[in-house]
Amino acid sequence: MSELTESVIKMMREFAKLPGIGPKSAERITYHLLKTDKEEAFALADSIRAVKENVRYCAHCFNLAEQELCDICRDSLRDTTTLCVVEQPRDLIALEQTGHYHGLYHVLLGRIAPLDRIGPEQLTIDALLHRVRSGAFKELIMGTNPTVDGDGTAVYIIKQLGDFPLTITRLARGITTGSDLQFANKEMLADALAGRQSLRDN
Repeated sequence: MSELTESVIKMMREFAKLPGIGPKSAERITYHLLKTDKEEAFALADSIRAVKENVRYCAHCFNLAEQELCDICRDSLRDTTTLCVVEQPRDLIALEQTGHYHGLYHVLLGRIAPLDRIGPEQLTIDALLHRVRSGAFKELIMGTNPTVDGDGTAVYIIKQLGDFPLTITRLARGITTGSDLQFANKEMLADALAGRQSLRDN
């Protein structure tokens, strides 16, 4: 790459650090930005800066927000008796797009993954347990992904709640085992919500 300038090489290296972007893709993106006008390129740079400066985690549910609370937690029309637990904000978005769920959410910001050295203390599980025990929820929907780690995370949370008087359900398994919610279509997720099953006897 000796024929390239230092700035171009640096940009390629930065893009190559992004998930799913290899050296060739990083090169294509870099050359695309070099060909675009300044306004378009600077708009991308400004959007990245704005996200890093303005976006935070909601103080209640850990969804993405630009205020203390996200739009869902501030919505007075949501069903405050139902709480759906998901792994990531993108999973929340996938469920919201179905238009079939109107309760609240809690985002774990990951899943318990012993092989990756991710334990319960690195997630927002303590905050979830506090919300459930101090709130008026009647149903907790486990919306963790249907993977070994996702199911293990759900089992851990259920054990922590013990005999707490709460209906605990999970999404119906129309979703393929080992998949992520973000990749399921709206119809599949709507069916999974409608057909959710109890995870314990109440």
